[in-house]
Amino acid sequence: MNLYAINTGHFKLDGGAMFGVVPKMIWDKLNPADENNMCSWAMRCLLVEDNNKLMLIDTGIGNKQDDKFFSFYYLHGQDTLDKSLAKHGFSRNDITDVFLTHLHFDHCGGAIEMDHSSGKYVPAFKNAVYWSNKEHWEAAVHPNPREKASFLKENILPIEESGQLKLIEKEGQWTPEIYIYYSFGHTDAMMLPRIKYKDQEIIFMADLSPSYHHLKVPYVMGYDTRPLAAMEEKQKVLRYAAENKSILFFEHDPVTECTIPMLTEKGVIGGEKMNLADLL
Repeated sequence: MNLYAINTGHFKLDGGAMFGVVPKMIWDKLNPADENNMCSWAMRCLLVEDNNKLMLIDTGIGNKQDDKFFSFYYLHGQDTLDKSLAKHGFSRNDITDVFLTHLHFDHCGGAIEMDHSSGKYVPAFKNAVYWSNKEHWEAAVHPNPREKASFLKENILPIEESGQLKLIEKEGQWTPEIYIYYSFGHTDAMMLPRIKYKDQEIIFMADLSPSYHHLKVPYVMGYDTRPLAAMEEKQKVLRYAAENKSILFFEHDPVTECTIPMLTEKGVIGGEKMNLADLL
């Protein structure tokens, strides 16, 4: 098995929304805001190469939305999904599986693209199976008012219409190398894959802890639908990771890709800040 960090670019989100009730005088030292109170965040995916399978975990925001939509998010940086795949010798057509932790636009937008010849939305990975789960899919297709702006139909419905969608029935051991944990709090049934790699385990944190600085339990996002549940989930996953010396992989941290958390008298804290390639 080989693992690769796939950087799809950076975007900006409101710092207060990303750090919830944490005062700006604290979080601004961790991820400084610009004059509009916006902070830069990564959209980092994970590529898993295992025998004849090549699985991409999440896809970034994509490029099919209009200029007005993208004006809210200030896309920047030189990284793209295609460039990052090519860096490791792959292309979209090589992807056999697209695993979507959840269907918010910054995680699944790159799964679908516009076919300009037909004017239709089509899968960006034509040879891949797309994976979601029944509970989360229903929540995304019939969104509550709180999340409606994050679940965009053009990112979701074309996956099902293509016939490439498969729904995971329940959390648990999915393959011999991957255990799927369902997390509630940020959204319903967000999937966190725990990947066995040699004698280590990598946990893809998605939006349970979008960055290294969100490892502190009270640091939950304003985007979380149930903040108290998100805090409980975070405590559970962090304790498990610290006890098992699991590697945490961050999707949105603009600098830090990974850490191995440590259990202390004051609770679980982040360990050394590292890149995935340095750990494998």
